[in-house]
Amino acid sequence: MARSFLIVGLGRFGKHMAKTLTRQNNEVLAIDINEDRVNDALKYVTDAQIGDATDPQFVEELGVNNFDVCIVAIGDNFQSSLEATCLLKEMGATYVFARASRDIHKKFLLRNGADEVIYTERDTAERFAMRFGSEGIFDYFKLSDEYGLYEVSVPESWVGKTIIEKNVRQKYNINVLAIKKNTQFDALPSPEHRFAEDETLLVLGTKESVKKMLK
Repeated sequence: MARSFLIVGLGRFGKHMAKTLTRQNNEVLAIDINEDRVNDALKYVTDAQIGDATDPQFVEELGVNNFDVCIVAIGDNFQSSLEATCLLKEMGATYVFARASRDIHKKFLLRNGADEVIYTERDTAERFAMRFGSEGIFDYFKLSDEYGLYEVSVPESWVGKTIIEKNVRQKYNINVLAIKKNTQFDALPSPEHRFAEDETLLVLGTKESVKKMLK
């Protein structure tokens, strides 16, 4: 089912978000104060308008309460990003997702109306640091300050054993969500699944629990 999105700001982040959401057959209205960016966006979004998202009259005319998600993608002007976020919430936006360029910006955005904030530079750095700095971890996606999704190799001691034999959840406090082998992907494997050396696992857990598992 298609959803509706309002994207404020058509820099690199906003442009990529707009293109991806449109490819997924969603309705996307993009706005920016830069005429060239708006004209370019008309090629790939449902609609685009020139306007200032810190102007109450302009924002009110957008009918922001009709969008499933409002995305504040302004990255080079924190004052405008903060004002737009506050204004969208005041005008009845259901869910506001904002981009921050610094950790302190993330805190202020959350305190002033944002339902969710992505700190792109830090989140990307953490993801790649986890991949390259931890043996046995191929990919990582942060869910919260404590939990994440990890794509990991099968520990040597697990090969030939089943999930229930290794008592994975109780002993390591992790959940095996999926198992990948070549091009095959087995979501929610049964407790009787027997681990193989050429598999990778998608697990949910804390950093400490995953490191314990890989020892």
